[in-house]
Parts: sequence; C-alpha cells; structure tokens
Amino acid sequence: MIKASIIGATGYSGVVLAGILSSHKDVEIVSLTSQSYKGQYYSDIYKNFKGVLDIKLEEENIDEISKKSDVIFLALPHGIASKKITQDVLKQAKVIDLGADFRLKNITTYQAWYNTQHFGENLLNKAIYGLPEWNKEQIKTACLVANPGCYATASILTVAPLLKEGVIHSDDIIIDAKSGVSGAGRGLSIDTHFCECNETIKAYKVATHRHTPEIEQVLSDISGNNVLLNFTPHLVPMNRGILISAYLNSKKDISIDELKQVYKKYYLDKPFVRLFDDVVQTRWTKGTNYCDISVFKDERTGRIIAFGAIDNLYKGASGQAVQNMNIMFGLDEKTSLQNTAVFP
Repeated sequence: MIKASIIGATGYSGVVLAGILSSHKDVEIVSLTSQSYKGQYYSDIYKNFKGVLDIKLEEENIDEISKKSDVIFLALPHGIASKKITQDVLKQAKVIDLGADFRLKNITTYQAWYNTQHFGENLLNKAIYGLPEWNKEQIKTACLVANPGCYATASILTVAPLLKEGVIHSDDIIIDAKSGVSGAGRGLSIDTHFCECNETIKAYKVATHRHTPEIEQVLSDISGNNVLLNFTPHLVPMNRGILISAYLNSKKDISIDELKQVYKKYYLDKPFVRLFDDVVQTRWTKGTNYCDISVFKDERTGRIIAFGAIDNLYKGASGQAVQNMNIMFGLDEKTSLQNTAVFP
C-alpha cells in the first residue's frame, strides 16, 4: 500500500483529493493536516466522510510526516511549498505540489507574477511539470511533481496539438476562459460571496493572471517556438468547471477533418482526453478527471476555434494529482479515476 499524506486537507482541492484517495485500492491515508481545524476529526468537518475517513487532523510538520509517508500532497496556496519542500523531505517521500511554486522554471518570472519570494530555487531543476498527456515518461521517475494549474491544464491540452504540428501561429493566440467559483478557493472574499457573484459574470485579472506565463512556458516547450498569448479569465456563477475558448490563426489551409486528425494523433490513446464533434460542456466533466475537447473552423475568417472543458477541482487539481501519483508508483494511471460525471 502507498502511504499518502495531505498537507492542507480542508481546502477545496484537499477535500476532493481526500475523497479520491479514500477509495483508492492501493492507498492508505496516514496523515491529514489543517491549520484551521487541527485536533478535530476530518469527518466532523466534512460529514460526507463519516465512516469513511474518521481521521484526526494534525498540525503540519512535513519533516515528521515525510518519515511515515511514501507520497505527500501539498494542497496549499502559492508561496508556502517552496519553504517546506527540502532535499531531506524528498529523500523520504515523493512530493506532489498542487500549488504554483514549482511550475515555472525561471525564479524571476515566478517572483514577478506571484509577487512573493521563492525559497526553493535549488529544487526547480528537480521538479517535473505534471501534465501526464505530455510528460508521462518524466513523471514516472520524478520525486517532485508540480501539478499544473486548472486554467493551464485546460488551455494547454486544448491548444498543444495544433502548435506541435505547426498548424497555428505561436505568437497570436487568444484564450477566453470561464471558471466556477470554487477556483477562488475556500477562503472568505467579498467577490465570491453569493450575492456578489450570483446572476452575474465578470472578467478578472485582465492581462495579469498568473497562469499566463505557465501556459506560455509549457506550450513553448511542446512546440519548440516562443508562444505569446492573451489570456482572460471570467468568473461564472457555478460551483465548479472550466470552459476555455481558444481563437487561433492558421498558418496553412487545413480542413476540419484534418484538424480532428491532429487531435486524434496526440490524444486517441490518452484515457482522460475525450474528443467531441459538438461543443463541449462543463456538465459532462463535473466530478471527473476528463478533459473534453472540440475543434471548429470558421470558413469565413479562416480562424480555428477550439474548446476545452474540465472540472477545475478534479482534472484541474486533485484528480490530476492522483493521476500523477499512479504514474510515479507504476500503477495504471486510471486507478480510482474512472468515474463519470454526476448528472443531473
């Protein structure tokens, strides 16, 4: 059995992660930590875990936790993981960081976009970007995995095949993204109060969202070209889900059938990417580890329009983290992740 611990178990990503791991046939959860609820039972905080995960929440001590764990999941805000993860911790346990601290290769870029100091520059070269559809072989031998951001996951998976095949211009990409409110986390904020976000939609962090350099970095690595894009996120009044709409300029005349073949080339054997002929919807990915993708061509303008839908807490966070864990420990990557969307 894989002995797993979750640091930050009471946030939205932490609770989804606990749910997946508690039903994983190859995992034993040995430690759950919470700064706010330490000393209380997990099933008293989240009553859906009554009789399933009756574990007392601990105060976080990553050095001690690493001694009893095979893998540690960090479900923490940015700026914390880089202080906690050390060479000594990685000698004891593998680490999957659901935060942003090890996603960007350039520490100056990280500090500029996240406006915080990074304390683990010596570990950046050890961190593997945990997008299994593109980095599976590297993930297999990783000791530290940087779990991708939710917007980045949907955006990269949707655009990468067309860039890899040289179908689209790399310096003229527009991504319009929409996310449910859970993407803002469980902390209190006026902007995410019911009366503030219900029955309205708004753009936020225009031209400044922190997933922008992450998307550009990974797409640049995949394509071998410098990628420049406009990324605009929007908050929509639903609990969870992300839909991205990518507007792309083609470098050559290509038919819709040829476009679909490009996606099939890269994703037909990928268990968590599903290709659709009609426009994808977030309701069919809710509570699942799937990324649904569809592509269209505007014959009038010649532009390619691609859509990607995921659950921001599942494929965009915790489900992908478990997918990475499965790969790191030599398991079938689909283990404990083959549920279908809850509907209605």
